[in-house]
Amino acid sequence: MADYKVTNPATGEVEAEFATLTDDQLREALDRASETFTSWSKSELDERARLLRRAAELYGERKDELAEIITREMGKPIKQARAELDIVISIFNYYADHGAEFLADEEIPDAPDGRAFMQSEPFGVLLGIMPWNFPYYQVARFAAPNLMIGNTVLLKHASQCPESAAAIEQIFRDAGFPENAYTNVYVSSGQIAEIVIPDPRVKGVSLTGSERAGTKVAATAGENLKKVVLELGGNDPLLVLDRESLPQAVKGAVSGRMANAGQACNAAKRVIVLDEFYDEFLEQFRESLGKIELRDPLSEDAFIGPMSSASAAEDLHEQVQDSVKQGATLHMGGDFDERGGAWYQPTLLTDLTPEMRAYGEELFGPVAMVYRAADEAEAVRLANDTQYGLSASVYATDEARAQRVGEQIETGMVFVNQPPGSAAELPFGGVKRSGVGRELGPYGMTEFVNKRLIKIAG
Repeated sequence: MADYKVTNPATGEVEAEFATLTDDQLREALDRASETFTSWSKSELDERARLLRRAAELYGERKDELAEIITREMGKPIKQARAELDIVISIFNYYADHGAEFLADEEIPDAPDGRAFMQSEPFGVLLGIMPWNFPYYQVARFAAPNLMIGNTVLLKHASQCPESAAAIEQIFRDAGFPENAYTNVYVSSGQIAEIVIPDPRVKGVSLTGSERAGTKVAATAGENLKKVVLELGGNDPLLVLDRESLPQAVKGAVSGRMANAGQACNAAKRVIVLDEFYDEFLEQFRESLGKIELRDPLSEDAFIGPMSSASAAEDLHEQVQDSVKQGATLHMGGDFDERGGAWYQPTLLTDLTPEMRAYGEELFGPVAMVYRAADEAEAVRLANDTQYGLSASVYATDEARAQRVGEQIETGMVFVNQPPGSAAELPFGGVKRSGVGRELGPYGMTEFVNKRLIKIAG
């Protein structure tokens, strides 16, 4: 049985299978990536930027085809798939436009006995391990800045995304990148742990995925003294601080929780509402959620399709049922759609307590949880009562109040009066068990560079 295959979650049918590389083939890919680094790292920045822009053009030209691929692979509604490609295009253009600026020498003021400055030099061969929930975007935010730096990339994609993985590699080739500047590898987790990470030519590892996967990769990287960037799970809060912001907050909570069938690390998973207008919010939120229909993800009006796989839906269902059995209130959903398999109903839970799985675990699917807070201080306490710290949203008509409350939340990102999101210009990353390091924005070019000091006597 092939490890890499396309199983359409809308139908359950296996549509394509891809062979895993042998150990020898993987070692050959490492050889080629290392050899290419020698020349690619010395290429002109203008040439790297030109190739990034050409890649962006190809993503645009192939948008419809690429969008349909990931709709088949993991069930993303087609309009959201196209939107994912829009941000990919913006990421490539952003680093083409600003990469040289971010890599410029940085003068150190008041250096003793002469002058000093920092250089940003390429790091080497990098390993990227990417998830299925945003198959193009996750790769772009790792690959685009690092190729601009002059690093070469080995990319292990999720086993259910082999077709999009191949399409990404083809874009780099068609754009004119050296053939082994970016290499897609269909390999097992064991091969990553035993062959790739220990290889001395591999200088760093970036993983976006589960906390469990991040822990294993970080341990192996640590044993081999390799730098890591980890973007892991989230249990992100969305705080509602006044009655006047309810319409905006309800809209933000629906889109922030249910887009991509709730399968986003920075989704608004826990909605925390002050007691004085909790009932009003809950009624409006429940009404809005009740209007969502599960539809064929290829339909232009689909907002939620199936989850990524039947096993993902089953795992989510176990978490929901555990909480209901222990006393959580189920307002809607909580079961598979009549189509079964990966189709899971939009679900709303309240009255959650710490002993329930849903309280502390990440629920990666279309399940919203609403918490009642006595006051602002209690809202902040609830927001921080999690092992994760990726992002938070705060809604209030007084922006200064919303910012002040947001700054008390232990998180890597705070969004005021808007749901959590992403853009090429905005650094992305978290704290606590949500990971280490940052991607996107200027910080996306600071993780895998050799910051070399040059000191010149005066």
